[in-house]
Amino acid sequence: MQMLTKFESKSNRVKGIAFHPKRPWILASLHNGCIQLWDYRMGTLLERFDEHDGPVRGIAFHPTQSLFVSGGDDYKIKVWNYKTRKCLFTLNGHLDYVRTVFFHHEYPWILSASDDQTIRIWNWQSRNCIAILTGHNHYVMCAQFHPKEDLVVSASLDQTVRVWDISGLRKKNAAPSSVSFEDSLHRSTTTQADIFGSTDAIVKYVLEGHDRGVNWATFHPSLPLIVSAGDDRQIKLWRMNDNKAWEVDTCRGHFNNVSAALFHPRQELIISDAEDKTIRVWDMTKRTLVQTFRREHDRFWVLTAHPELNLFAAGHDNGLIVFKLERERPAYSVHQDNLYYVKEKYLRVFDFSNGSDVSVLSTRKISGQYVQPRALSYNPAERAIIITTPTDGGSFDLFNLPKEFNGEPREASGDGKRGTGNSAIFIARNRFAVLDKTRQQIEIRDLSNTTTKSLKPPASVNEIFNAGSSNLLLLSTQNSVILYDIQQRQTIAEINTPPVKYVVWSSDHNQVALLSKHTITVANKAFEQSCVIHETIRIKSGAWDDAGIFVYSTLNHIKYALPQGDNGTIRTLDQPVYLTKVKGKNVHCLDRDGKTRVISIDPTEYRFKLSLIKRNYDEVLQIIRTSNLVGQAIIAYLQKKGYPEIALHFVRDDKTRFDLALECGNIEVALETAKSMDREDCWNKLGAEALRQGNHQVVEMAYQRVKNFERLSFLYLVTGNVEKMKKMLKIAELRNDNMSRFHNSLFLGDVEERVRLLKEVGQLPLAYLTAHTHGLTEEAETILTAAGLTSEDIIDLPSNGQLLKPLTPIIKQVDSNWPLLTVSRSFFDSAFNAADNNQFAAPLSLGAGEDIEEIGGDWGGDEDLGFTGDAVKEEQRDTDVVEEGSGWDIDADLNAQLDPEIIQELANGAQSEFIPPTSGTNESELWIQNSPLAADHVAAGSFETAMQLLNRQVGAVNFQPLKELFLKTFQSTRAYLSCNVSLPPLTYHIRRNPEETETRRVLPIISNVFQNIVSTQLQEVYKTTTQGKFQEATIQFRNILHSILLIAVSKKSEVDEVQQLIDVCREYILGLTMEQTRRNFPLDNPENTKRALELAAYFTHCRLQPAHLILSLRSAMKLSFQAKNCLTASLFARRLLELAPAPQVATQARQIQSISDKTPRDEITLDYDQYNPFVVCGSSYTPIYKGSPSVECPYCHASYLPKYKNKLCSVCEISQIGINSTGLKVHV
Repeated sequence: MQMLTKFESKSNRVKGIAFHPKRPWILASLHNGCIQLWDYRMGTLLERFDEHDGPVRGIAFHPTQSLFVSGGDDYKIKVWNYKTRKCLFTLNGHLDYVRTVFFHHEYPWILSASDDQTIRIWNWQSRNCIAILTGHNHYVMCAQFHPKEDLVVSASLDQTVRVWDISGLRKKNAAPSSVSFEDSLHRSTTTQADIFGSTDAIVKYVLEGHDRGVNWATFHPSLPLIVSAGDDRQIKLWRMNDNKAWEVDTCRGHFNNVSAALFHPRQELIISDAEDKTIRVWDMTKRTLVQTFRREHDRFWVLTAHPELNLFAAGHDNGLIVFKLERERPAYSVHQDNLYYVKEKYLRVFDFSNGSDVSVLSTRKISGQYVQPRALSYNPAERAIIITTPTDGGSFDLFNLPKEFNGEPREASGDGKRGTGNSAIFIARNRFAVLDKTRQQIEIRDLSNTTTKSLKPPASVNEIFNAGSSNLLLLSTQNSVILYDIQQRQTIAEINTPPVKYVVWSSDHNQVALLSKHTITVANKAFEQSCVIHETIRIKSGAWDDAGIFVYSTLNHIKYALPQGDNGTIRTLDQPVYLTKVKGKNVHCLDRDGKTRVISIDPTEYRFKLSLIKRNYDEVLQIIRTSNLVGQAIIAYLQKKGYPEIALHFVRDDKTRFDLALECGNIEVALETAKSMDREDCWNKLGAEALRQGNHQVVEMAYQRVKNFERLSFLYLVTGNVEKMKKMLKIAELRNDNMSRFHNSLFLGDVEERVRLLKEVGQLPLAYLTAHTHGLTEEAETILTAAGLTSEDIIDLPSNGQLLKPLTPIIKQVDSNWPLLTVSRSFFDSAFNAADNNQFAAPLSLGAGEDIEEIGGDWGGDEDLGFTGDAVKEEQRDTDVVEEGSGWDIDADLNAQLDPEIIQELANGAQSEFIPPTSGTNESELWIQNSPLAADHVAAGSFETAMQLLNRQVGAVNFQPLKELFLKTFQSTRAYLSCNVSLPPLTYHIRRNPEETETRRVLPIISNVFQNIVSTQLQEVYKTTTQGKFQEATIQFRNILHSILLIAVSKKSEVDEVQQLIDVCREYILGLTMEQTRRNFPLDNPENTKRALELAAYFTHCRLQPAHLILSLRSAMKLSFQAKNCLTASLFARRLLELAPAPQVATQARQIQSISDKTPRDEITLDYDQYNPFVVCGSSYTPIYKGSPSVECPYCHASYLPKYKNKLCSVCEISQIGINSTGLKVHV
């Protein structure tokens, strides 16, 4: 047995101590009158309470309320609230020192013992004394409630221990109930309490046996036993029943007065402390001394046990000590899905997969009754274990486990092999290493426990740990950990760290965590340090998860550590646990009772941070969209790591959003939040950032909000806004701001205003000089006359002056901004802005019922590889398109002016002449006049003007593919009503805005509905692509491109969506055409193989939807692998794995990557550089790298080599490559 010190304080003599039942707090009452509140986990002093006059001897926490009570030599009992940190009230009544105070576990009572020879019970709610227990004839040193029954035990210097029955007091103070007449009559006639006490508490037993005064007495928590300690240096054990109490035995061994004694809450032990400077542990059944713990200079005065935990505390002359008597950490070892651990003297095996937990081996004979195993090492090859215990200075036992774990656990005796050593671990299938710390020697032994090799470590070693190899050991010294080669007997590597207590390897043995008391050091397999994590409270255990994140536990938290050193809290703990395995959202652990537990955690935060570190932005987006990450910590982390645009996504507080928006240059969000806050400092910051970017319109608004007139005037000067400068001049005049008036008149070149201002302020010389210099002779003469002077009096005028005339602005940027500074938009800006309204995305994964292995068609299969596959999610990016302006409407304005003139002419005409009614304007002609859209012209039947519009807008030259669309659009805008047989049917024109009465705005209905194309046609062609019908899908995508030419959208926001749809079709047509071309190549010669590999590689750079991108990457990876282009295959596999694929594809990719990385070379050199941005020529299917000359299709924006200029685009088959165009119009 050993004393494990958990906390120690230095202070004046401690006379009373008390544990908080839930929090890691301990109260210490001192001889100098101070009360201290300590956090024994953190080792910090939380509060001091100084209201007692003289020593404070009694202290106690309330079991449930935020209260504690103290009693001192000032005869006072004080009740405190530790939340408000104030004394609530004082109970007065004792006539001498108060020795102890305790709360009742159920009733609102306080029990106090005093040197006035009485014991008092107080109701702390009514603040009255409800009972006085008299009978002792000397100081009462201690009085305590029974934990369950209505009993009180007291100890006095009159050499007796008394047991009091307080059931009468409980009945008297119980809740009111119905009382019979006889009971009430009996109570009224009962004699009242005398002046010394009451009949509610009576003496049940008087225990005599001590030869001197008794200092302490307490009940057993569950048995009818009492232990007492006295100045006769003896500890006595008493037993009681309903009728009597008697002495059982006496424990002798202390050399001075015994201050306190108590029962161990969990074991059959008695613990005592005394003025002989020792704490002693006694066997309660044998009444023999088990262990003695001695201090050199400190007498002990008080002892207490934690009400729930396995902790004790003792107060001495110079402070207090919090300690344990046994190691609570279970000895355990993890191998794959099994946990081997020792609980209650049995070796047990827990299966993580199915939750089974069976006893395998009895370990009762391995160590003593009160000694717990310290460590366990498991050998899976030989099914053997080594259990290390601190018995006899350190020993180990080697056992073979039974093959089957069914039935009763086997006894360990018989085949056990024992030896001496402080650490023992398996290092190979048939060898283990043992450290003898005393001799500083490491022995290598075989399974028969025979020493095969001995070696001297290079430094003084405290522990040895497994290093993942049969020839290597980790040696923990006082200030480092050494990676030691036991074959060559030399140090391979060394990491400086505080003394390491535990070592945790990842499942693949590529990373290791070295756990010290307050430090975690992470290193790789070569023992190169990655990071160091510091904690203020003790680190207890840790385990690696599958993603390479180290999850560890402290005394009160489960935390995580990322590979580069960032760490954070996952959840809090009520009690410490020891982590054994991290699996998804569950943490498997052992508690201090040796029970296996599963704790649910939320791994979102650390997976989010890991994805950021690895730049796996698609997974970051997925986590943001599917989780609820909030809090200042995550926002601060994102800012620190340079991702303010992501932090902006989480924040709702206006001030924080404003600061983040400025940091990432998002003027729109900053303007929005500045408007809501409307604070001067925010407008100033916004103005500065907007000016930096060149957005002078926002600058103007910011200056206006803060009334910064001087800067506004200068802004209007540099933008050439003369009208607003005149307004600023007027405002300055109204404000009586002469300097501002002068500046504005100077900016405007208004000489008269300057002269007028100078005259008003009495600056006549300057006014005269200004007027004379600028040729205002009459005004100059007037000024001279007013001053009583003539021109002859002015003799000293400067001769080389120049006129102060501002330059005339050539470009007046009044309604438009300056060219804006390019603010880099990250992947996340685009994703956040586009994803909310993106209608063109194919499903992020295959639909329900679709298995990636069942996809057929041209995608092909994996029969020739024998691997399995997976699908992944990737966020699609959208391209912003600037909307072109509308038509001029010149003819419409002319008609509006002519109509009144025609009406007037008709009104003035000859009334006698018959004037036939004029025919109205044809509906089709109205449509042509009202719209610049090709679709509306086609609907009106004007195919010629429609083709001219398409030629100007998108460079269309081939209208053959559009013939069917033209006819369909035209026919769908008319309805026909049959009349008489001999007459043609009546034609009705169908409008898309039938409620419109203004003829200038009527427009035809269009059969090609944009939303229908997106929701129906696009999804169908996605499905066709997934099925591998590439030729059919190419035709369908091209049909969508043709249909877009003849659509009309009603909202401005849909214009961008139309351009996005064009981009989607272009990418798919180009990619699918390349893939079909590749499949037509016979792989019968190296040249064809090279070309096929290049086309497959180019296909993976088309911006496809996630499900299709996965398929293209798999196809390219497989083809490269078959052609022994291992380097390229590995690159494709890595790209595939970066998309966080599902198991089957991930397994296939890892297999190919693993094989390829062993021979990282390409048999065939390709014209392909994935690190240099490129686009693919739509005709030659060759890469056009960034910076190389190229031409574009004006409609679909497909790129081509310059030699294809003026040829027909092979993607859309409509437009001429490389000609200028105004851009497609789809909105009026």
